[in-house]
Amino acid sequence: MTLDIAIYKRDQLIERRQLTDGELIIGRGNKSDIALKGLRVSKRHAVVRYASGECTIEDLSSMSGTYVNDERIVDYGPLSALDDIKIADYRIDIKVERVVANHSVMTPQSMDDKKETPSTCDPTDSIDSQESDLLTEQQDLAVFNHWREQIHQMVIEEMDLRRKNLNDMTESEMRSETETLVTELIQKVSSELDQVPGLDLARLTQAVIDDSIGLGPLEELLTDHSISEIMVNSPSEIFVEKNGRIVKSDFVFGNDEAVRSVIDRIITPLGRRIDESSPMVDARLKDGSRVNAIIPPLALKGPCITIRKFSKKRLEIEDLIGFGSMNDEMAAFFRLIVEQKKNIIVAGGTGTGKTSLLNVLSNLIPDSERIITVEDAAELRLNQPDLVSLESKPPNLEGKGAITIRDLVKNSLRMRPDRIVVGECRGGETLDMLQAMNTGHDGSLTTIHANSARDCISRLEVMVLMAGMELPLLAIREQIASAVSMFIQLTRFPCGSRKITAVTEVSGVESGTIQLEEIFRFRKQGVTLDGKTKGVYEATGFVPSFVDELESIGEYVDRTIFKQRQGSV
Repeated sequence: MTLDIAIYKRDQLIERRQLTDGELIIGRGNKSDIALKGLRVSKRHAVVRYASGECTIEDLSSMSGTYVNDERIVDYGPLSALDDIKIADYRIDIKVERVVANHSVMTPQSMDDKKETPSTCDPTDSIDSQESDLLTEQQDLAVFNHWREQIHQMVIEEMDLRRKNLNDMTESEMRSETETLVTELIQKVSSELDQVPGLDLARLTQAVIDDSIGLGPLEELLTDHSISEIMVNSPSEIFVEKNGRIVKSDFVFGNDEAVRSVIDRIITPLGRRIDESSPMVDARLKDGSRVNAIIPPLALKGPCITIRKFSKKRLEIEDLIGFGSMNDEMAAFFRLIVEQKKNIIVAGGTGTGKTSLLNVLSNLIPDSERIITVEDAAELRLNQPDLVSLESKPPNLEGKGAITIRDLVKNSLRMRPDRIVVGECRGGETLDMLQAMNTGHDGSLTTIHANSARDCISRLEVMVLMAGMELPLLAIREQIASAVSMFIQLTRFPCGSRKITAVTEVSGVESGTIQLEEIFRFRKQGVTLDGKTKGVYEATGFVPSFVDELESIGEYVDRTIFKQRQGSV
C-alpha cells in the first residue's frame, strides 16, 4: 500500500509525495520533508503518519494550527478522502491504494477507481486520461504563474534601480520602456526558461507587461468579447460571466498586493482613492466599463474587483431586437414615447441590463435637445451634440467635499436641460428627479432596482421619504402618478438571457392607489433542450391614454402595434 500526498496552494498543485510506510514532517524549515512557504507556517508544523493502511495527522504545536474539516486539531485519524486538510494557505489531499490479487483496490481514503490491468474497453480509461490531462494543465499553469511572478518582481526591482520617474512619462513611453525591460530580463533567464517544456515565451512576455503597466490577468479577460462581467473574489478566485453563464477562470493573481495594484491603476487617474478608512470605491475603465472594488477589512478573502464590461459597439434598438430582448412592436412604441417626451423609468434586478437599455433609449432623443446626464460613475455613451455629462465626487481624505447625485440633480435644473437622464435613483435624489419631471423637464429617464412596476412604486415612495421630507403618502403617490409616464421592466432568466418582460403605463390615482395598465408583456413558455428560455411577446390590447391626445392634434400613431396578438419569441 502506498500513501499519495498532494499539496495545493490556491487550487494549484505545487508538490506531490508518496509514502510506503513511516512519517513526513510538514513545516517551513529546510529540514522538513515537505517545505511550505509563508509566515503562518511553523518550522515544524505537522506530521503525517502512515502505518498498517491507516493515515493520521498530528499538529506539532504550531502557531496558526492544522485544520481538518475547518476544525483545529491536535491529533486526527484515520483520515479519509472526505477529510479536508488545511495548513495556512495550503490544502492537502491524501489517497491510499491497496494492491490485492493483481488488482488495485482503493480504500475509503482514495478517490481513484483504477485497475492495475485494465482492458481496452474499460470506461475508466477515459476518466483516468482526463484526470491526467487536467493535472498536467494545472502543473503547466503553476509553472507559468511562478515565472510570471518572478520576472514581474525583477521588473519592479530593475525599475527602482534605474530610478525612472514614471510620473513624467507618457503612457506610450512607459509601455515602450517596460516592453524593452521585460525582453531584456527574459533573455537573462533564458537558460532556465529553456528547460521548461512547452513554456510560451511570447505569452509570458505579454503577461509580465500586463502585470507591470496593465491590469494583470484581467487584460486577457477584458479583450474577450464573449465575457460580459469579471468578478475577482480573491487573488486565486476569478469568475467570469461568459455567454450568460458564470464560470471560474483559469487566471489568478499572485497575491493580495497584485490585486491592490490593479485597483490603484484603475482609480488613481479618476481622482478616487481606496484605503482602510475608505475601503469601497466605484470607478470606470477607459471604455466606460463599470468597476467596483472593496478591500479588507470589509472583504475577508482579500481585495475584490467586479467589472461590468461595456460593448465596444454602441448598442442600437435593432440590436436588442436581434438579441430577443424585445420585438418590433415594442421598439416602435419606445421610439414613440421617447420622441413624445414621456418620463420613463427602467426597472429590474442586478445584471438585467438596465443601464444598457437606458443608453439605447437615451440615444433615441432628437439631436435638437439639450441633455444633462447624472451618474455615480459615467457609463452612458450618448451621441447627441448638446450633451453635458456630470459625475458624482466622493469625499476627500478629511471626509469632506463629497458631491452627491442629489446635488448634481439639483444643479442640473439650473443648466437649462430639455432632458435629464439619471443613471440610477437609489436615495433622496428621487424626490428631486420627480419634481424635475413635474416642472417642465418632460422626457426624463432613470433606472431603479425593482422586480415589477408595483414594486417600483413602493421603492419610489421609500426613496422619496429618504430625502428627509415628511410628506404624506398620498401626496407622494400623486407626485409619482403625475411625474412618471411609463415603467419598463427587465428580467434576467437563468439561461443568462435578458428580456423586457413588461411595459406599463401609469394611468392616475384612484382611492389612494396608483393605477397601472400593462401595454406589452413577455409570457414564458418553458425552456428549450439546451436550457434557453422560450416564450412570446404579447400586446395586451390596451391603448395608452396619450394616443388619443396625439391624434386630436393631428399626430399619426400606428395603432396596430397595440393589437392583442403574440409577437416574436
